[in-house]
Amino acid sequence: MTATLPEQQSQVRLPDQRRLLRIFGVAFGVAVAIGNTIGGGILRTPGEIASQLPSPFLIMTLWVTGGVYALLGAVSLAELGAMIPKSGGQTVFVSRALGRYAGFAVGWSDWISTCASTAFVSIVVGEYAGFLVPAAAAWQTAIAVGVATAFALMHARGVKLASNTQLVTSAAKTVAFLLLIAACFVLGGNATTEPASAAVRSSSLLAGVVIALQAVIYTYDGWTGPIYFSEEVKNPGRDIPRAMVGGVLAITAIYVLINAAFLYVLPVSSMAGQPLVAATAAGAIFGEKGDLVIRLLTIVSMLGAINALTMMAPRVLYAIGDSGLLPAAHKVDDRGTPTVSLLLSTIVVVVFTATGTVNSVGALAAFFFVANYTLSFLSVFVLRQKEPNTPRPYRAWGYPLTTGTVLLGSVAFLAAVVLGDTRHALYAIGLLALSYPLFLLLAAQASRQ
Repeated sequence: MTATLPEQQSQVRLPDQRRLLRIFGVAFGVAVAIGNTIGGGILRTPGEIASQLPSPFLIMTLWVTGGVYALLGAVSLAELGAMIPKSGGQTVFVSRALGRYAGFAVGWSDWISTCASTAFVSIVVGEYAGFLVPAAAAWQTAIAVGVATAFALMHARGVKLASNTQLVTSAAKTVAFLLLIAACFVLGGNATTEPASAAVRSSSLLAGVVIALQAVIYTYDGWTGPIYFSEEVKNPGRDIPRAMVGGVLAITAIYVLINAAFLYVLPVSSMAGQPLVAATAAGAIFGEKGDLVIRLLTIVSMLGAINALTMMAPRVLYAIGDSGLLPAAHKVDDRGTPTVSLLLSTIVVVVFTATGTVNSVGALAAFFFVANYTLSFLSVFVLRQKEPNTPRPYRAWGYPLTTGTVLLGSVAFLAAVVLGDTRHALYAIGLLALSYPLFLLLAAQASRQ
């Protein structure tokens, strides 16, 4: 008798139980995209970009290019989100296209990365809270753990409360950034135009563009937020594409405007190498209060990110449970909360936060997210071939050119990550390798149920 591989086994039939609530619309999708994407990165990255590029024109061109790249990715993955309306994100698509193990590996790495991101953002909130309230400086780790736990407890009270919180925090974040942008244009205007240095060689400029573009793409990461909730969207065939495209357009507008505002206040030479350009710009506008303004803006940004990440991580585990590999993670209460998945995710977040291991795990995240994008874009092509007759309420604009462009871009970025940080790339590959014996164990347990 021929042995049956786990990849060939049919999914385990789960017992009838509660499902996620179908209550989300376009507004929530846009809010979760903004909440998951816009954070501390946009306040820090402009300094890195300015150190690589000699002129405001090149800087602005790269931010627009990054937005276009994210838009091409959004219109591609929106096809899968509308076609396969299941919550969980990229693990769902890759599992359908490339098999259960590939989907599990993507889910495993995505879940770990999302938990690490939640921990990292919580730590930033704790650090900044210590600055605002000096008496709390000694309790930064406890504050970070408390913030992460508080959001998890709120989510345990129901998905409606969590979604409303996302709408409020993302709106507050957007308003805060728009106010900073307006302040720069109204109160600034002291920057001087600097011609590009004649000493910059074309080869050096090309290398700078590549490095800067990589940083820009990383800063745009997070626009995939809506596809983690496809099963919970009222009309996924219509609303997922609108949320994906609307979210990317909103993020791009904010990123382009905030960089234009910084360049209006500061010359490129003053931005170059600054770890927090936003603080430098705010200092030029508000004086000594500038640092306080930016720290408050950062905390507002981080709260929206924590809420989005706290909703997303459990849904990755939920999707793995839905495949039959981890049935307990598929449990949902009558308020639409994946309870077991939320508990497991919260435990991991708290461990990362309390022990400081988040820094080590976070260094692997760049490899994970680029690799997962590569497999997800590849899944669009694979499913077009494997399932040509499956209903597609939405088809990617400009396919195969658009999807092919972001797939090739992802492969190039993956190669850059491996060559640029080989040590952490090897660690990431090792962590992925651990997913295979875990997959075999879970598949064996599922086959006995």
